[in-house]
Amino acid sequence: MKHLLKLGDLSREEILSILNLADQLKYERNNGIRNECLKGKKLGMIFQKSSTRTRVSFEVGMYELGGYALFLSNRDLQIGRGEPVEDTARVLSRYLDGIMIRTFEQKEVEDLAKYGSIPIINGLTDYCHPCQVLADLMTIRERKGSFKGLKMCFIGDGNNMANSLMVGAIKTGMSFSIACPKGYEPDADLMAWAKENGDFFMSEDVLEAAKDADVIYTDVWASMGQEEEKKLREQAFAGYQVNAKVMSVAAKDAMVLHCLPAHRGEEITADVFEAHAEEIFDEAENRLHAQKAVLCKLLK
Repeated sequence: MKHLLKLGDLSREEILSILNLADQLKYERNNGIRNECLKGKKLGMIFQKSSTRTRVSFEVGMYELGGYALFLSNRDLQIGRGEPVEDTARVLSRYLDGIMIRTFEQKEVEDLAKYGSIPIINGLTDYCHPCQVLADLMTIRERKGSFKGLKMCFIGDGNNMANSLMVGAIKTGMSFSIACPKGYEPDADLMAWAKENGDFFMSEDVLEAAKDADVIYTDVWASMGQEEEKKLREQAFAGYQVNAKVMSVAAKDAMVLHCLPAHRGEEITADVFEAHAEEIFDEAENRLHAQKAVLCKLLK
């Protein structure tokens, strides 16, 4: 494991190894055990998209591991004024021990890895969100004990979250279903991979997809960069809400996850959100532990 560009690059064993280390790091933190395995290491954090959880968790994570995180917004770098990503990668490789980038195009992340000489971590692209899904998998295993026999259902836009959840679920042995309106399906190549490598099901019928699901997952209808499509998307996704009716067809002990921020009354009702708030905020906390594990694996 040289980089974390997308979950598809990792084997099942590598994913489980990250989760096991994340569990250990969480235990140490909760018990006041200081682990400074990255003492003196420097992480550059490039943000071309705004963030709450990604920025804070990576910055705190590096501090807790004894390292230093440098926040670099689009306005702070020449990359925001047209400097080629390959030049940025080669320059930053001479200053830093690793780079985390949160941006739009997956190619930009891949190019950083291609031209740089230090580990690159994908903090989010329009294509995938591996860091979030590692935290999701950690939370599911904490709550359910294992992945064996579980069904995950994603309801909403076939976006970067759907792409990564699909891969994460299949690689860890869960079945995966998705309910989304026509025209908003996940990446076609990833769906073909999921069908070949696991139990995958897609439907426009929310209740059909959610039936007997152990994990119900949703995300906002309009992601960053899609604000102009908000009204169109509200119409397209009107029937794709996680509500009491959806929960009634899921498994009795189904958990609900949301990568946040949540728009109550749109993709999820306020009552379902609050009923599962502990799970959702455990999931948010686990961003810190899962990302610390990734940092240890790559930078140590």
